[in-house]
Amino acid sequence: MSHRSIHAARMFVYGSLMTGAPNHRVMRGARCLGASATVAEFELFDLGAFPGMVKGGATSVVGEVFEVDDDTLARLDELEGHPTFYERARVRLADGTEAEAYLLPRARAAGRPIVPSGDWRAHTRSARA
Repeated sequence: MSHRSIHAARMFVYGSLMTGAPNHRVMRGARCLGASATVAEFELFDLGAFPGMVKGGATSVVGEVFEVDDDTLARLDELEGHPTFYERARVRLADGTEAEAYLLPRARAAGRPIVPSGDWRAHTRSARA
């Protein structure tokens, strides 16, 4: 019987993985550490049913931080297509801490609308209103 190392990773989520969002079920067993935001170094793009965060902008992206175990991280990597669609990388948060997040390569965001607020929830609420 093999024993996988169990460690907790801090994961920043900003779209369909947030509490109450369509893919949040993948986060089962993860512990929510609360609402958070990144430092203002990103752009958030609207890809239709979900957003993509791209490095190299001047926007603070709004989301939540979770503590995830190795199994949850593996499920997230599969859902997010890491490393071929999204790339999991460390990002700095506004509170000075770091977390892992799924970043979209800039080329993949070409031609997609920007979410100027950096807040996917607020963006999708206003789009439905």
